[in-house]
Amino acid sequence: MAVPKRKTGRSVTNSRRSCHKLEAPARSLCPQCHQVKLPHRVCGECGYYDGKEIVETD
Repeated sequence: MAVPKRKTGRSVTNSRRSCHKLEAPARSLCPQCHQVKLPHRVCGECGYYDGKEIVETD
């Protein structure tokens, strides 16, 4: 089993972990109802995607 010869320093550890941060998901506006939605998804408010009604809503 591989075992490190020396302790990994704080700088190396923190540099490796610098890419572990979370980002907020991208948002876009629906062209029909102008509500915030996820890109490339059907709008939850009006049910439209790409100018066509996909899901019927009340």
